[in-house]
Amino acid sequence: MPRPFFIQPLNNPEQVRVPLQIARQTGGLQVALPARCRQHQRLNMWTHEKLIATGSLPLLAAWLLTGCTTAKTTTTTRSATEQLLLSTATDHALQATSLDMFAGRKVFLDATYFESYDAKYAVGAMRDALSRAGALLTDTATNSDLIIEARSGALAVDQLDTFVGIPGVTLPIPLSGPVKTPDVPFYKSEKQLAFAKFALLVHGRQSTALIYSSGPVDGKAYDNWFQMFFISWHRTDVSEKQITREQTRKYQTWFPQYGPGASTQMNTNLPAK
Repeated sequence: MPRPFFIQPLNNPEQVRVPLQIARQTGGLQVALPARCRQHQRLNMWTHEKLIATGSLPLLAAWLLTGCTTAKTTTTTRSATEQLLLSTATDHALQATSLDMFAGRKVFLDATYFESYDAKYAVGAMRDALSRAGALLTDTATNSDLIIEARSGALAVDQLDTFVGIPGVTLPIPLSGPVKTPDVPFYKSEKQLAFAKFALLVHGRQSTALIYSSGPVDGKAYDNWFQMFFISWHRTDVSEKQITREQTRKYQTWFPQYGPGASTQMNTNLPAK
């Protein structure tokens, strides 16, 4: 058994010498520390374990209290874009005809021959235009001087899609089923164009004589989306889909006064700031 020896610290001669005993055990060194050093070592280990446990509490609480919120979303059969395109095309069609001749006249709008999508909006827009032009609307034909028969030739949306690039392909993957790769477009566009075609026939209630025939009244509206590589942009003349107030004013379709010069009037249908 080797003899113990003492190490005298050079910086403090008065410090108590620490007996060390060197023994070879399994290829390593064993250091025999005094009781005071062993107590200090156990205190450091307890403090370290306490810090680890204290630091783990927030992580454990966060793991146990983690939650999520799920918002339920629903969709309608028809998209808002489709309905806005049809209503905008209707407004554009009514702007293409003059109704000033009915100012001060009692008129009855007959929608018997008007059949299309969103027919109620189109008929309502006609009544609104007649009223703003100065016509006196009546609920029944017997109380009117003139009968206006409205008919629809078209009120629908066409869609044109263009794709130039590498289309996606379906790859068979063993044990997992087929997987379809995404499209890689060089150029891609989705164009929606709405058409509205109306006509008005006006005759006297008693004489049934022809008073006015508008002929075909056309209106259009568009909503186009483009993509070139990783850059995309959007174009539309629907005022409700514009971003800024200036763009909304540019594409507005309703004015408080109907007829020539109405576009110079203040528009009360703009969104508030």
